[in-house]
Amino acid sequence: MPALEKPDSPLTTNVKWRFPSVHPEGRKFLVAAGVVTFFAWLLDWETLTFLLVGLTIWVAAFFRDPVRTTPRGVNLVVAPADGLITMIHKVPPPELVGEDGLGEGQYTRVSIFMSVFDVHINRSPISGRIRRIAYVPGKFLNADLDKASEDNERQHFVVEGADGVKLGFTQIAGLVARRIVAFVREGDSVEAGQRVGLIRFGSRVDVYLPDGTGPRVLLGQRTIGGETVLAEIGTDPGLTGSSQ
Repeated sequence: MPALEKPDSPLTTNVKWRFPSVHPEGRKFLVAAGVVTFFAWLLDWETLTFLLVGLTIWVAAFFRDPVRTTPRGVNLVVAPADGLITMIHKVPPPELVGEDGLGEGQYTRVSIFMSVFDVHINRSPISGRIRRIAYVPGKFLNADLDKASEDNERQHFVVEGADGVKLGFTQIAGLVARRIVAFVREGDSVEAGQRVGLIRFGSRVDVYLPDGTGPRVLLGQRTIGGETVLAEIGTDPGLTGSSQ
């Protein structure tokens, strides 16, 4: 008698693609765009209707909230956002120094630029507890500029891991971003890859890696929020590469 086959394990189970949902934060914008498009269609404004259909589709795409599979590892730091690695600099800590903030010293700042076509849901880079959230009002310069880290509207987070290591990351508004939203509060426990916030309409996220930790990404590389491994705490692979 043939042996019975065991059910598929997680390593062999097939994964099926599913259409991304629209995050609740964006549903009111989607409904508003849909209503305006509907009335334009009722009034037989063909050209305007065509343009508004495109706008409605774009709004749905902007607020899309795809499922992400986050790699687990004690020291792994995952990318908090989808986008392009535009800057990697050694910098002092931002306005996060203190008991619940980052320590003094030098940090490696990895900047991820999100265009209006990227997913704008931001995720926690590590598992731990939210020790600090600090909102700073500011300008709306191009988020791709270095000085946007100090001049633009922004919101800082500090997450402390189970080992006591603190990691900072910052949501930065851009030219057309006018609202930074946090889904968590100080004191909340989060998992790596968990949704923690959203920036509306083009922006940037900076991650501050502690001394002795080097990035596992390169300038010009694209990241997937909640999936791409940005770094491993305590190691510096010294990666080099080239754009082709």
